[in-house]
Amino acid sequence: MDIEGLGEKLVDQLVEANLVHTVADVFTLSKEQLLSLERMGDKSADNLLNAINKAKATTLPRLLFALGIREVGEATALALATHFGSLEKLMQASEDELVQVEDVGPIMAAHIAHFFANEENDKVIADLRERGVTWPEHESQTVSDELAGQTWVLTGTLETLTRDEAKARLQALGAKVSGSVSKKTSVVVAGPGAGSKLDKATELGVKVIDEQELLAMLGEQAG
Repeated sequence: MDIEGLGEKLVDQLVEANLVHTVADVFTLSKEQLLSLERMGDKSADNLLNAINKAKATTLPRLLFALGIREVGEATALALATHFGSLEKLMQASEDELVQVEDVGPIMAAHIAHFFANEENDKVIADLRERGVTWPEHESQTVSDELAGQTWVLTGTLETLTRDEAKARLQALGAKVSGSVSKKTSVVVAGPGAGSKLDKATELGVKVIDEQELLAMLGEQAG
């Protein structure tokens, strides 16, 4: 749910302390419960509770990613939200309808359908609503053909966008995102730590840009 201060280690602590069993339980945490955790001070507890309260207003892609549906990462969550527009339509979708979504194959479609057919998962969604979590319908983004026919490669660390977000944004513009560099590669986005892919792009004369240039192309600013 993109809650500031709620990292994997803290989630593990909450689970081990039996304070959290589902993502919905995060929104019932009290200051007293947080202070019972090792290395959790008064100010840290207040900051986390404020972040949790702020996270109640979320987006459909973030919600889908947070639900922990098997094999559904950030890029797929965004693709599902863009394709169906609302959680209700997604929950009612058949496997045949799900495979029409970018990067969703038969196996992933089965995982998604199975997830929403499970009553326990329906309860988690109901609990989220009951605890004040809201997510508006996702405005369908018409896929552009601006980058149609182009193949892009992401390498190294991205600091503003996650790799999945960058991939989803490029795909929305019609580009194919590949995991390897070849003569057919149009552009390589190279961040810190870029290695052999950057070397190969240079060797082949493939255009290389950094994240700042990618953000400028997407109409965003870093930070």
